[in-house]
Amino acid sequence: MKILYAIHKYDVFMFFWLINTRFRNRLVKFCRYLSSTADGELYILFMAVIYYRQGFESIVLQTLLLALVIERPLYFILKNSFKRNRPAAVLENFRSVVTPSDQFSFPSGHTSAAFMMATLAGHFYPPLLLPLYAWAVLIGFSRVTLGVHFPTDTAVGGLMGISIALFSIGQIN
Repeated sequence: MKILYAIHKYDVFMFFWLINTRFRNRLVKFCRYLSSTADGELYILFMAVIYYRQGFESIVLQTLLLALVIERPLYFILKNSFKRNRPAAVLENFRSVVTPSDQFSFPSGHTSAAFMMATLAGHFYPPLLLPLYAWAVLIGFSRVTLGVHFPTDTAVGGLMGISIALFSIGQIN
């Protein structure tokens, strides 16, 4: 239990360090927009374009679908098993900038999906790998800046997304 307490203490420290930076107010508008790019609509559009251009037989599309079939249920199971409350529920006198879609914060679904998609798209379209990973890192950053996640929520979400993507690539390719 000491390790969990130490992690939580670190998380709260890092969270407040980020929340209290003098640039936060300027970042909020950008982070709202950035975070919305990981809501899911772009993933559906990407898959629709792949389907339109390559059909269902596409290795890219099959890998994406497998990854999504694994990632979404695993995310849901973990989130509802750990039941880690969001910063606004844990920290006194703190309100997040946006209203989260659910009660719990661990792991970050936005970050998990972003890293999963970045890894998959980067695997099949290598020139996109670095820009997509930069985007995924910024998704995690935006979720903390908006006050709906602690840093470890996004770190674990990122690791989860990468792991699921690599597993799916290994299964389909």
